[in-house]
Amino acid sequence: MEYTLSRTDKASLADQTTELLQQLIRNECVNDGTPDSGNELRTVRTLQDFFEGSGLEGVVVEPHPGRASLIVRIGGTDPLAPSLALVGHTDVVPVERSGWERDPFAAEIVDGVLWGRGAIDMLNLTASYAVVTRAIARGTFRPRGDLVFAAVADEESGSRFGVDWLTENRLDLIDADYVLTESGGAPAGHRPGIGVMVGEKGAAARTLRVRGIPGHGSAPWGRRNAAVLAAEAVRRIAGFATPTVITPQWRAYVEALDLAAASREQLVDTERFFEALPSLGELAGFAHASTHTTISPNIVRAGEKINVIPGEATIDLDIRILPGVSSDDVDDYLRDALGDLIDDITIEGDQFGASSLSPTDTPLFDVLSGAVRRAYPNAELLPMLGVGGSDARFYRRRGVPAYGFGVLSERWDYGRFRQLFHGHNERIDLESLDLTVNALDHVVREFLGDRLALRR
Repeated sequence: MEYTLSRTDKASLADQTTELLQQLIRNECVNDGTPDSGNELRTVRTLQDFFEGSGLEGVVVEPHPGRASLIVRIGGTDPLAPSLALVGHTDVVPVERSGWERDPFAAEIVDGVLWGRGAIDMLNLTASYAVVTRAIARGTFRPRGDLVFAAVADEESGSRFGVDWLTENRLDLIDADYVLTESGGAPAGHRPGIGVMVGEKGAAARTLRVRGIPGHGSAPWGRRNAAVLAAEAVRRIAGFATPTVITPQWRAYVEALDLAAASREQLVDTERFFEALPSLGELAGFAHASTHTTISPNIVRAGEKINVIPGEATIDLDIRILPGVSSDDVDDYLRDALGDLIDDITIEGDQFGASSLSPTDTPLFDVLSGAVRRAYPNAELLPMLGVGGSDARFYRRRGVPAYGFGVLSERWDYGRFRQLFHGHNERIDLESLDLTVNALDHVVREFLGDRLALRR
């Protein structure tokens, strides 16, 4: 399928971003976790068409058929100047169409809002990065340091065909001194504070293997049904409370919110935290995840035939860990949660990726602060710890500062923003696309331009 994209310089950055975002959504690069899903090559072809005539060709890597990434580099004029990478993924998670009010892949615009899977996670930013990169390539501005645009595959399933693969096999393509990626931009409080992701929690997935005793389904009384044991294990895990930890990022976020003093005090008190949680509404889930190592039992399997009592079940756990939590801590949490059920359950897996954090005393962070004040004159950047994962971790673990950055309109808060990640009715307003792409354009020109060099 071929896509026709407008190439006129007269169209605003926001209009170009909107049009390209619609095309990326319609490509339907759904990543269900299997190697043959995603087919991000469709979006690589769209982006190659978009860059046609700009002098940018880029490099395409395809570690698995269809799982392609496009990397474009605009060389800087000063080899000693810092480089900047704009890293956006092109895959999206599956949808449950019955839960959507509109076609999740039609990319309709209704009342100034663009609907579709990937609209905020994170095709909006990927489109913005491409628009800014093309504008730099076609204009008269010459960056002192390299500008890298990377449209990468497989972020939604661990990045084994994306940034993880590139880090191990073609680091030269995506390497940079600083990185921007998902998923900041939501205002908090009246000032406001504009969220910027300076770090994220780690991950330590586990599988619980539950042992029962098989038998005939016609006589279930007294049998050790692995499905029943698994159900009880899920109930216990869902009700288990890991320790409440007040991170510096969470404390700063609470201070930025428009809350009564009593609520703010409760939300940074490990003993009274849960008293204030219900009052936060849509923000409650983020608040809990920001202050706790979370254990979510998301895939449960048991049984193969309706008249056979299952003798084995498995439970796949999505575990996101706070700074300072070890692999042994994770297994201890599970044993505490399961209690006496542990005699019938084996904990499997040793995945462990520590949380990551970038410093905020960097030249790029200063430029980001200036960019948000162009949209909100009294705003300040609000450093946040992301509760999910992003490709930023591959850079942070090598010591490269990486930030999740954007600028959203006042209709958003982070609770509402997070509700739409991987949820029904994902959408973004056109005002937010305008604010974000213009902020990014300013950041690139300021950070890679002469003025920054003169100040340093």
